Amino acid sequence: MTADAELAEKIIAAVTAHAGLRPAAPITGDRTGWWSFDARKYAVGLTSTMVEVRVVATALPLTPLLDDLAAAIRRLLSGTRWETAELRLMVTELDAAALSGTGGDAGHPSEA
Repeated sequence: MTADAELAEKIIAAVTAHAGLRPAAPITGDRTGWWSFDARKYAVGLTSTMVEVRVVATALPLTPLLDDLAAAIRRLLSGTRWETAELRLMVTELDAAALSGTGGDAGHPSEA
């Protein structure tokens, strides 16, 4: 496995671990189970100067969710060639659960 692929997997795991966010897989949406590969990898873009992560928000408010995720990803980037890269988090979709208030948890309450 390449360093790029390994980092992308770790970033996807970090996104998945954060309540209120999920990786935005542009070609499959939430239906990734039948693919022979993890289509969520397309939610992460790596270049020499930028790490871009596309997410779907399932809870509000966005600022604490994105700040927590950014901190987690920065820890993953530490000691890698992407340590000083720009980190761009893009919310590509707002799930209806975020607006209904059913997408949050105790650590990330939704605003109703």
